Amino acid sequence: MSDSPQKDSPQNSALVGCVREGNLATLTIRRPDVSNCMSFDTLTQFRAHAAALALEKNVRAVIITGEGAKAFCAGADLKERATMPIERVPLFVESIRALMDEVEALPMPTIAAINGFAFGGGTELLLACDLRIAASTATLGLTEVTLAIIPGAGGTQRLPRLIGRARAKELILTGRRIGADEAARIGLVHEVVAPDELIKRAKAVAGEIAQNGPLAVRAAKRAVDRGCEMPLDQGLRYEFECYQSILPTKDRVEALKAFAEKRKPVFRGE
Repeated sequence: MSDSPQKDSPQNSALVGCVREGNLATLTIRRPDVSNCMSFDTLTQFRAHAAALALEKNVRAVIITGEGAKAFCAGADLKERATMPIERVPLFVESIRALMDEVEALPMPTIAAINGFAFGGGTELLLACDLRIAASTATLGLTEVTLAIIPGAGGTQRLPRLIGRARAKELILTGRRIGADEAARIGLVHEVVAPDELIKRAKAVAGEIAQNGPLAVRAAKRAVDRGCEMPLDQGLRYEFECYQSILPTKDRVEALKAFAEKRKPVFRGE
């Protein structure tokens, strides 16, 4: 991947930035003054970036993070919610839930770089990502019950699938906040690094992914995501379908040729 990031295009908003570095894209929530919480406008712009990335053939990994050192994402903008007409609240909740679904559905792998606290919708956002790397200073939690609501953007479904039902219930029903080390211990994040190493490490993992056959990586992601929701026999059949989809690709032929010639393969996503 290139070391020279492209500047945001004029279409990119100040609320959510999208920067491309070669075949890596980084999405950054840019509201550090309010702990990167998500307003209606933030959601709209984030979803627009996700929709554009979903159609990108050349992006091999996406990093999602928050601006600054304090917060990854503090969830919904509660000040905005407090002044929102009651009839508009369901639309907001549906929009934040849809964002998580759209992030999860991105065809390329996604990496949450958790730079600070992630509460409520912030934890739901990182749950929608494929991989999660946390700064040692990060704090996570589905804190909705402390506000007399429940996680409404996938938290009650994705968290138990990731860490088990009993642990998930304990965290959801108490609204307890946990540090990065505990999050790693229970499998909520897979790696903890020093804060100043976070983005560097996320890019290194993205680089490891990007050097592999991009069509194979996407197929493997589909096989895991969809297959794990099926009974084993159906999941195995679906895995075989994903495998078969890769057989006619030029990248597979290139990999075999490169192996025979003892060189590094050049994958083009074809």
